[in-house]
Formats: sequence, structure tokens, C-alpha cells
Amino acid sequence: QVLLVESGGGLVQPGGSLRLSCTASGTNFNTYHMGWYRQAPGKQRELVASITSGGTTYYANSVRGRFTISRDNDKNTVVLQMNSLKFEDTAVYYCNRALVPARFSWGQGTQVTVSS
Repeated sequence: QVLLVESGGGLVQPGGSLRLSCTASGTNFNTYHMGWYRQAPGKQRELVASITSGGTTYYANSVRGRFTISRDNDKNTVVLQMNSLKFEDTAVYYCNRALVPARFSWGQGTQVTVSS
């Protein structure tokens, strides 16, 4: 069974930065397209960034130019660098498979709170 563990969230002021990390165990991580999702209170979970097994990236319009997704296949890790954070980035952030319908079991996520 694949286990996803997200970390790196926290409380940050508007304009600040955070670096989220997701480590996957129990699978050959290299072959999967991966993504970062977020879910704000009262809203549906949305995909904010994805990276293919070959390294091609995609960003939602709301984060393009501010967030950067990367992966380290040797470490089974996907990273989301978040800069110029805004109030509306507040959410629980999750990683999972992307660009295909199938998903691993969701991890616990990591809370990002942008507040002054």
C-alpha cells in the first residue's frame, strides 16, 4: 500500500514563503505523474500544480508564477515551493497522483495558513 506523507506547512504572513514536501513509500514513485492539491474550508479539493514522470509541470492560474513544483525520484519526494503567499492560499495541502483518474489513498495533508 502506498503511503503519502506531507510536511512543511505552517503559519506565514502574506508575501511569505513555504516549502512543502511529500514523500511516498510503498511504490515505484518514478513512473507516476504527481500533483499538489489543496482544500480550503467549505471548498472542493483542487489541483494547484502537477509534474509528470518526465518532469513537465502544470500550474493552476491562481498560483502560476508563485509556486514551483519539483520532484526527486531517488528520494520518492515531490516538493512545492510557495512564494508570495496570499490569504487565499490558506488550505490543507495534499499530494497525490495527477493527470489520471486513479489516486493513492490520501495522506493527512499539511495545513498552510496565510494570515497577518
